[in-house]
Amino acid sequence: MIEMNIPGRGKVQIDYLVCDVNGTLAVDGVLLPGVISMLKKIKDTLQVFLITANTHGKQGRINEELGIEAVLIQKNEEKEQKRKFISSLGSERVIAIGQGANDAGMLKDAAIGICVQSEEGTAATAIMAADILVKDTITALQLIQHPMRLVATLRE
Repeated sequence: MIEMNIPGRGKVQIDYLVCDVNGTLAVDGVLLPGVISMLKKIKDTLQVFLITANTHGKQGRINEELGIEAVLIQKNEEKEQKRKFISSLGSERVIAIGQGANDAGMLKDAAIGICVQSEEGTAATAIMAADILVKDTITALQLIQHPMRLVATLRE
């Protein structure tokens, strides 16, 4: 669990990290360098969920590499499925990371939504829905490991 007191938002208690996979943690179905070690560290603090429509058909291997079983969603209405998933966890206790248009709902609804710039591109709707935009996935994961950076960015 991560607890923060963010001026202008109040006390925030985070129990979950929900990550989009393709475009966010992986490109073309291959995990980005550094993601495995970063997520292993974060798993000591937060329960980590991967959520994906398995666009590239390589999710089984990604699950093995990360030691996390992804939540598979259908390839229709992905935005709403992702939003409903974080709602089922209690969106006020979730940090969400994504970059696609179908991530915009979960980025908006999460206690903290982090949009990453991606080699696949980053949807303008995801940028507008997020609380924070970062240059890449590793930077997003580093924010979670150093919560005072989140406070510094989000305080009003």
